Amino acid sequence: MANDMHTDVLVFGGGVAGLWLLGRLRRAGYAALLLESARLGEGQTRFAQGIIHGGTKYALQGALTPSAKAVAEMPARWRACLAGDGDPDLRGVQVLSQHHYLWSSGSLAARMSGFLASHAMRARSRPLAGDQRPAVFRHAAFRGQVYELDEPVIDSASLVRTLAEPLAPCIRQLPGTWHLRAGSDGVILETGQGGGAAIHAQAAVLSAGAGNAALLARLGRPEPQMQRRGLHMVLARGPLPEVFAHRLGRGATPRVTITTHPGADGDAVWYVGGQLAEEGVGRSRDAQIEAARGELRELLPWVDLAATRWTTLSIDRAEPRQPGGARPVDGFAQWDRRVVTVWPTKLALAPLVAERVLHLLGAQDVRPRACGTAPAWPRPGYAPPPWDEDLSWS
Repeated sequence: MANDMHTDVLVFGGGVAGLWLLGRLRRAGYAALLLESARLGEGQTRFAQGIIHGGTKYALQGALTPSAKAVAEMPARWRACLAGDGDPDLRGVQVLSQHHYLWSSGSLAARMSGFLASHAMRARSRPLAGDQRPAVFRHAAFRGQVYELDEPVIDSASLVRTLAEPLAPCIRQLPGTWHLRAGSDGVILETGQGGGAAIHAQAAVLSAGAGNAALLARLGRPEPQMQRRGLHMVLARGPLPEVFAHRLGRGATPRVTITTHPGADGDAVWYVGGQLAEEGVGRSRDAQIEAARGELRELLPWVDLAATRWTTLSIDRAEPRQPGGARPVDGFAQWDRRVVTVWPTKLALAPLVAERVLHLLGAQDVRPRACGTAPAWPRPGYAPPPWDEDLSWS
């Protein structure tokens, strides 16, 4: 074609995983181009609660699981980046809370206290007493224990902007019609836009979350297969105190997980997940709101919810397919004939997945070679937080 362009790597998907990888590729010397079909941060990224998990959530049955071990080093790595001492520099990201917390009461508190104080968990959590606790747990009516977790909570929208802005020259919006081919010698994306263009790359990385299924279908590839695990998240909006905490339950999943976010109208927004969101997948919107009201009144009875407005979000977590639909233990990156498919599975694992992609490219002799050019296509905009869109609140 008259408008042929060459790059080393094409990255599909402008969420945190794709943007983090794009930066790592560019700093490693690769000519790389990221292509997004909608808005940067769309989909799974903007539905994240922003918790940089360190594994405590996965150890709530009293043992270190493979999932807990997989993310153990992530908070320290993210903290270095947030302080400007890591790669990438994330000093532009809004940190909502330096720590996430875990609270419990009664027999559940007794069951977990020994484990959380053990050598294995000592670096990840510490018990808090009295005025060491967050303000919401200093109320006279609170009875229980509070643990500080080594897990910062960040604003996902500011993370997307901080990752994307330095890379703007190599981020483009996909046109309406395009074709993708992958062969033994590389990957070609063809489009009829602007008289016809073809972008040639040594390899492509699919990091589009749920969109990976459609990308694989374009390539005519049945593998790797994807699974979706649903959540019915609850949003509460109003004059609410800050809460960044898991409430310990009887199983492996927290009874509720609450993060607090600033709404565009100045109200605080509680974003509520955990067991409530998992079990609420089959509930209607109204039934899920009623279940959330009941849970929060029971667990935080001293918090006034009278002026609170409510809504819900039904979302899917896109992951590599697992036997029985189980939760993946780790992030996923797989090479197959010039295409790497990735699912980080957790926001915190984006750095680890980027490292694995770089390793896979090197192992397949995909080295920096092209000078790199970008098509004259528009750049995608940014997706807002879901609570700042036109949701129906009651």
